[in-house]
Amino acid sequence: MAREKKADKLIRALAVAERMNSHYGEAACALHYTTPFTLTIAVLLSAQTTDAGVNRVTPELFAKYGTPQAMAQADPEDIARIIRSIGFYRTKAKNCIACAQMIMSDFGGEVPRDMDQMQKLPGVGRKTANVVLNEAFGIVEGIAVDTHVFRIAHKLKFAGPSADTPAKTEDALLSLYPREYWGPINHQWVLFGRETCIARRPKCADCFISDLCPSCPKDLIGNRGNPQE
Repeated sequence: MAREKKADKLIRALAVAERMNSHYGEAACALHYTTPFTLTIAVLLSAQTTDAGVNRVTPELFAKYGTPQAMAQADPEDIARIIRSIGFYRTKAKNCIACAQMIMSDFGGEVPRDMDQMQKLPGVGRKTANVVLNEAFGIVEGIAVDTHVFRIAHKLKFAGPSADTPAKTEDALLSLYPREYWGPINHQWVLFGRETCIARRPKCADCFISDLCPSCPKDLIGNRGNPQE
């Protein structure tokens, strides 16, 4: 297959964004939260765990430890008990407390609104920081790359084989999409990954961007969207 020209890839990427916007609009965060702090903790807990699993444990967790002040003083065994149904719960319990303690000691009890400062918090990486900054504060510094965004970016050939980490995949997307397109990508692509571009059994024949996807077998192109002009 001939290598796609950069201009053609951009046209295809913008067409994907347009259809995602038409299909999902302002897609909402699937995690339940009420404050920037509870969102930070919810995203921290979501690593290698489903959002539904996190949402099952956070009502009790936030009822008891819903502020940085309260969580900073929590017993790690009590938090571990509350979140024991999710993966790596003991490590996450310690990170929750350490994160709250740093928010109290270094940031005056407020979640920082800066990418570098966010990533200083225990248990918070670039993906979590991207989600919190975008969702809680409307600050778009990048694109949160989780398992769905990573998979879809590679299926669409927006990231090459050398982009074999979330960070490299994010860099590929940031260099492809103009900044004004960054914000909606995570929530929209996560929904798309759950509903249509499923990891083990993608629904290519029913996909509304199948004609824009190089990974879709030609005989399965659904043409449910508007064909690329």
